[in-house]
Amino acid sequence: MSEPEKLIPLHGGYRKLKSFQVAQLAYDVTVRFCDRYIEKRSRTHDQMVQAARSGVQNIAEGSQASGTSKKTELKLTNVARASLEELRLDYEDFLRQRGLALWPPEHPALMRFKARRCATLEQVRAWVEEERKRTSTDTHRRTQKQPTTPALVSVRERLCQSVPGSAELVANAVLSLLNLACYLLDRQVEAQAVAFEKEGGFTERLYRVRSQRRNQP
Repeated sequence: MSEPEKLIPLHGGYRKLKSFQVAQLAYDVTVRFCDRYIEKRSRTHDQMVQAARSGVQNIAEGSQASGTSKKTELKLTNVARASLEELRLDYEDFLRQRGLALWPPEHPALMRFKARRCATLEQVRAWVEEERKRTSTDTHRRTQKQPTTPALVSVRERLCQSVPGSAELVANAVLSLLNLACYLLDRQVEAQAVAFEKEGGFTERLYRVRSQRRNQP
């Protein structure tokens, strides 16, 4: 015999959601990124930080509200998704406006970042340092192989210009995190929509629970 439906089902638990964890890491990195690379008094600085925060907060609030309102959960999850999409565009604009590269998913450095599965700001910083050392070493080796000619200086300059700076590394890393978070939130929205269509909201659940109680011997 199945257990009777609860009026207030289990809810919350957002800290265990992968979407929350990834969005929170993107928020932490964004705060540091904006403080370092975006003018603190500009609207862009505040908008990026607030968009990152909105993504995290709305996932949490939606999860907590799900106990009494699946409709609110669905709405807030979608707000979180929209906020992270806004943030994703801001990072893409940052790269484009400064002539920095937007890496494809198969970029070697990005593949190494994904393989690390960073969970903290410090782990992201460690990856950035490793990539900086890796590219500096690779550039040094390539310049050493160049023949000694009058054009050697210009060759070295071009190679140095191709080495990604910290801003480019971090921006592409956050974009990777945001791509994952948006994908996960898309799936959450779909699942929540199906659950809402199937089970209804709090009013429908209240009716079912009361009916079950009345029918009990």
